[in-house]
Formats: sequence, structure tokens, C-alpha cells
Amino acid sequence: MFNFSKILPKTVTNELDSPKIAIWGFVLFTVLMTWRSIIHMLFESYGFHEIANFVVLTGDPDPMPIIYRFFSLWGNAQLMFCLVCWVVIFRYKSLIPLMSLFWVLDWGQRLFIYPFIREDITSIGQYTKDITPGVDLALLPFVITVVIFLISIANKRTGQQ
Repeated sequence: MFNFSKILPKTVTNELDSPKIAIWGFVLFTVLMTWRSIIHMLFESYGFHEIANFVVLTGDPDPMPIIYRFFSLWGNAQLMFCLVCWVVIFRYKSLIPLMSLFWVLDWGQRLFIYPFIREDITSIGQYTKDITPGVDLALLPFVITVVIFLISIANKRTGQQ
């Protein structure tokens, strides 16, 4: 049922021999992650305060511009990965299983790392209003990426039995 050799195909093509929903699921997830990356990169103050729940720090000089730049760089790194995904979508669909596995690892590591640092995150409560969605909701994207990955390595059903 699953063909793990699809993760690293011998020949890279623009065809994916998997159910079409694997491609569409990967596209939709990449759209969402691209949007998230753009918010973090270009609207860093909104993403930092309204989404990530960090409070505005004050001081002289104002520390927020440098904090926004670092936050923006994180969005830029996310966007670079999304751009690679878009290249795969338009040119190298046979690499969708590999890229899906990378998404699984990206979101999966949050499930294993954040429980260990959750106390550290909540102990800095003077700097945050709440836990960030990337910590609190990591299970949902992880499950979605696992499903996309498994579908992408599944064999297409043929009409023959």
C-alpha cells in the first residue's frame, strides 16, 4: 500500500504516482504556510503581538525595531522553504513525498521540544499574553502533514484487481 521509495525517487519528474489529493493537500498546506511566512516577514509587529502574543517592550532606545527584524528573519526563513515547495509543486511533483516529510519533521519537532520548554515559555509571562499558536496548535498541522505524507507515498488504485 505504501511505497517508501517515493521519498527519494531515482528520477525526479513532474509526475506523482499517488492519489491526486496528495498534491492538492500539499498545495493547500503550502498556501497556508506561505501566508503565515508573509505575515511573519512583512507584518512583523502584527504577527509578533496579535498572533504570537508577545507584549510590546519599552526602553530607551526602543528595543522593538531589532526584535521585529529578528522576527522578520524567521518569516523569511519560513518563506524560503515555502518557495522550494512551490518549485516542487510546479516543476518536480515527484518530490512531494520528501517535502511532505520535511513538513512532518518541522511540525513534529514542536510536539517533542515544546513540552520540555513549555514551563520556560510560561515563566516569561511578563513578556507574553498567552502561548503562541505554533506551540498550542502544533498537533493539528502535524496530523495534517502526516496524512498528506502518507497519501503521497500511497500507491494509486488501479481499476484492475
